[in-house]
Amino acid sequence: MPDRIDNADICVIGGGSAGLSVAAGAAQMGARTVLIESGRMGGECLNTGCVPSKALLACAKTAQVVRQATRYGLHTAEPRVDFAAVHGYVHGAIGAIAPNDSVERFTALGCTVIKGRACFIDHRTIEADGRHVRARRIVIATGSRPAIPQIQGLDDVPYFTNETLFENTVLPEHLIVIGAGPIGCEMAQAHRRLGSGVTLLDLGPMLPKDDPEAAEVVRQALTAEGVALVERVKILRVARSNERIRVIVREGGGEKVIDGSHLLVATGRKPNLDDLGLASAGVRFDAKGIEVDNRLRSSNRRIYAAGDVIGGYQFTHLAGYHASVILRNALFRLPTRVDLRALPWVTYTDPELAQVGMTEAQARQAYGTSVRVLRVDLAENDRARTEGTTDGFAKVIVARRGQVLGATIVGPRAGELALPWVLTISQNVRLSALARAIAPYPTFSELSKRAAGSFYSPMLFSRRTQAVVRFLGLFG
Repeated sequence: MPDRIDNADICVIGGGSAGLSVAAGAAQMGARTVLIESGRMGGECLNTGCVPSKALLACAKTAQVVRQATRYGLHTAEPRVDFAAVHGYVHGAIGAIAPNDSVERFTALGCTVIKGRACFIDHRTIEADGRHVRARRIVIATGSRPAIPQIQGLDDVPYFTNETLFENTVLPEHLIVIGAGPIGCEMAQAHRRLGSGVTLLDLGPMLPKDDPEAAEVVRQALTAEGVALVERVKILRVARSNERIRVIVREGGGEKVIDGSHLLVATGRKPNLDDLGLASAGVRFDAKGIEVDNRLRSSNRRIYAAGDVIGGYQFTHLAGYHASVILRNALFRLPTRVDLRALPWVTYTDPELAQVGMTEAQARQAYGTSVRVLRVDLAENDRARTEGTTDGFAKVIVARRGQVLGATIVGPRAGELALPWVLTISQNVRLSALARAIAPYPTFSELSKRAAGSFYSPMLFSRRTQAVVRFLGLFG
């Protein structure tokens, strides 16, 4: 028999973004809530993902601003990077946010927090730390971990993943990054700006899920800063070479050797499903994650799943959205369904690349020739001109009658410029509302207003409109 049995309205497995959002919401709305977490509270986002990576990027951007000061008539020396202090700044950011995700906070909210590994013993009962939890509804939010590719020799060399990279206190002399997705691109640029030599490798093109034209702007920025980008390359094997790491790739008809001091593997993620006892709970899953319906219910209707553990898009903000869907369904019995039409994501390189909804290619595949693309280049924006950051653009994809299908923005603060398009798509806001809005001048936000207004320009400045204006002018 267990040492203790806890009865709950809702039991959450996993103290990351999705799990904490569900637990906090449920407890504050009066539900008896149990939260189970075996590792660090805050999960991957706080400890090894979003927070430390963006803090490191902030350090790297500051170094680059100093380095480029001469373009503004300011003369400075090359910045001296104290990488141990950079490490301290990154962990200071983690420490500042950690109390929001702590056991103490969630206990104060009314949650019962159990530190231990969870395992289902039947369809509605979980064992953890010698206790049994029996709940009316259960949420699995165990997240994901780095997926390690099958590369010959990789197991025989030291390498970083995002789970270990931010513990490093020594600036790599030459960092080799395998994987040119968002994590790989961000960390490649960050380390290059802090003084490392960087080689970025990928089997395919960089940022393959993003608009190719926008990805090209990021590609040019990275290569201009000295990142050696090698795309569409076959990695044959990895080996030690004295105290260094050697990556052998196939190039053309032969082999090429790339030597580095450190290696980062950033080749995607896999769901955390091990030892959960999902078969005992009647929960179907596969290598991609737990199978859920559009209400995030698993094959066991008492059990929901959220965040990275269900596969698909893996973003912290999506995990938070999943939590809101589950709370409506599990606590209020409202048949709320997931709607990803306006899903945003951002790659935090410099320039940033933000996407909301469909890319141009996806829209053309779905809607054919009726798709219209509204485009404004950053060079046409006065704020961009004043700051000397004119590489990039905003691209809005609309259907024939003006329904917004997606938006792509690449440039400074692109992530901050995405929200109006999230609102436009999710709430079916007409383009005219954004076009008529008063945008402060000079701001990057004028890009969105100008893009929306361009939908009406052909009609507004047409010969017919000119004829109407001339006709009305006859009357004084």
